Amino acid sequence: MPEDLPDAEEASSPPGPPGRRRARRLRRRILIGIGVVLVLVVGVAGYGYYQLAASIKTFDGSGLAKHRPHDIPGTDILVIGSDARGGANSRLGGSGDDIGRSDTTVLVHVYPGGKSAVAVSIPRDSLVTIPPCKLPNGSWTTTQTDVMFNSAFSVGLSPQGNPACTVNTVEKMTGLRIDHTVVVNFEGFATMSKAIGGVPVCLPKNIYQGDLDPNLHAQGALLFKAGEQLVSGARALDYVRIRHGLGDNSDIGRIRRQQAFMSSLVKTVRERGLDASHILPLVHAATDALTFDPGLSSPAKLFALSQQLDGLDPANIDFVTVPWRYDGPRVAIVEPDADELWAALRADRPLTGGPGPELVDKAALPPGSGTVQVLNGTWTTGLAGRTSARLDKAGFTAAAGNAAIRGVTRSQIRYAPVDKARAKVLARYVDAKLVPDPNVHTLTLVLGSSHRWIAGKAVHRVHKLPSSVTDNIRKATANPCSDLTYG
Repeated sequence: MPEDLPDAEEASSPPGPPGRRRARRLRRRILIGIGVVLVLVVGVAGYGYYQLAASIKTFDGSGLAKHRPHDIPGTDILVIGSDARGGANSRLGGSGDDIGRSDTTVLVHVYPGGKSAVAVSIPRDSLVTIPPCKLPNGSWTTTQTDVMFNSAFSVGLSPQGNPACTVNTVEKMTGLRIDHTVVVNFEGFATMSKAIGGVPVCLPKNIYQGDLDPNLHAQGALLFKAGEQLVSGARALDYVRIRHGLGDNSDIGRIRRQQAFMSSLVKTVRERGLDASHILPLVHAATDALTFDPGLSSPAKLFALSQQLDGLDPANIDFVTVPWRYDGPRVAIVEPDADELWAALRADRPLTGGPGPELVDKAALPPGSGTVQVLNGTWTTGLAGRTSARLDKAGFTAAAGNAAIRGVTRSQIRYAPVDKARAKVLARYVDAKLVPDPNVHTLTLVLGSSHRWIAGKAVHRVHKLPSSVTDNIRKATANPCSDLTYG
């Protein structure tokens, strides 16, 4: 990206001393680079920014789980759309209690190198397991099963919501460690969409007030005409909130239109450029719109993230919804399809061909995917060390130690649910029984007297994701009028 684009401040200011010039250059690079982050974190029916001169809002990181997935290459950003109906949001979202609620959640996985990404929408009505989460009084909840996904954000019933609980839930679901989190509110989305001059969208039919609010019990006034149009402000918010009157009236259909909006936004920002004349209005518009995780608590940290994403190309951004099916009035996540999607992201495999790692499973753990703990459960001295060395040579990252109990007969691979796929890969190298164990936090190989090395039998194959994933991918460069509804 060019380094010599003048921003508004530089165009009207004298050169100044070297230190001040360097500060202005840093500010300009932050403003330009963070625009790429904006394009990425738009996934919630809106996108956000920060203002260098203002304080950056962060949520309390002490609510994040103590045992989190291993860090892997690439960057995972969770974007949460907040639709609390109190305060300023009530003017746009409708009146109601002042409890933080999440309307839309998108997990953005940026591949190593920052040139391609996948944005996965998680339906708010999905039935999931919510792990223990911290309450405002400092206590922790117990695990909840088969509850709506968006209820995680409301744990504690606080006005600002509970982003840490949503992070814990997504990490539990995916096995991915969330590197950064951004919460965007109603008012911020409306203001920022207006600041960039609007976003091109498309509708398959005329939309009336009754489609946006079925409690009206009447058709109401015409809100949108069928076809392509430019929306901003409250109209942009209406567009991404429409659920009734299109397709099967479901939240899934709304997600498809939100993905179309995100795609259009990506193209709009890129086409108009990321110079200061376009970025500065966003900076000012988003002062109160965003809440970040503690890892993005300063302009310098935001700038570091923007540098990682500077080369992101809209042509290499895929939007997809986690595989799902209806379960009465709710949505069930389809397994093993969803697990295969998460496994692909953990392994940094692209969902389709194109930029990214080669689509070949070489029967080895992905680099940086975490350590395999090798424990000697026999009386044979040095067995764990020798086995660890062979696993290291095969491409694993292994650490040797002794088991608490000796005299083990059959070798075991003990794994947490999120490590199931990795455990199966490890079993291609050693003859061991697979034992699920929710109490282990590291993939563990316990060696018994039956230990046998079986490497060499692994099958080299192209990894194919289920059609529930690949048939529903939307490219960021797709036509805004294509595939807008479900049902």
